[in-house]
Amino acid sequence: MPLLKYEQIADDLRTRISNGEFGPGQLLPSGRDLAEQWTVSRATVVKAYDVLRNDGLVVARQGAGFVVAETPIACPAGGRRSDTARVSGGAPFRRLGTPDRAVPPEHVGEVLALKTGEMALRRVRLVLLDDGAPGTLVTAWFPLDIADAAPRLSMAGPIAEGTTHYVRRQTGRSPCEGVDIKTVRLATAEEAHQLGVEQPAAVAVVLHVAYDQERRPLVCEEGVTASHVFEETDSYPMG
Repeated sequence: MPLLKYEQIADDLRTRISNGEFGPGQLLPSGRDLAEQWTVSRATVVKAYDVLRNDGLVVARQGAGFVVAETPIACPAGGRRSDTARVSGGAPFRRLGTPDRAVPPEHVGEVLALKTGEMALRRVRLVLLDDGAPGTLVTAWFPLDIADAAPRLSMAGPIAEGTTHYVRRQTGRSPCEGVDIKTVRLATAEEAHQLGVEQPAAVAVVLHVAYDQERRPLVCEEGVTASHVFEETDSYPMG
């Protein structure tokens, strides 16, 4: 399905930001300039900027317009419904180590449909709480066909436009279905160290798998949260 005009504008700005044309804190083109460039109304440009703002990529600056966000955000894991903005549940994070290729745990290999001993690209981040303390340790595993087609996944720095948009731009594959499996177990030694808790410690685990249009797995994320900070609230109509 072809992108609507405001989506085209948003994607073009994502690409320009990702390519370094606009850095963190820099002012983006005005609504008037973009409207003239794309021959659209100012309202269409506003919709494009709303998309980027909901993705956490840009922020509004009083009296100036929009600037590139200076602090990248990330979500813990799971809950990626199509009507959910990227900023929902998003928080500052710290990238741990350098992305590498490794054989994932057996349960991850199974959901990614990997053969025994087959490697995947691993990216690890620590999502922080409001006070800067460790919140959720997230390990993302990408099949190597995705990693090879999207080389920035192998780089240590954050991907400004977000991995979902970047992977779609590089591969043409988009997430169409997400599956979240929630369990509870004891933390491993490494998880306890990164989360700043003493063993034995209970952790809540969310295993998130995103599938494309042909139900091929795009990524598997395992989010581990210490029990003392894990909380989930769900509001819904009744009756």
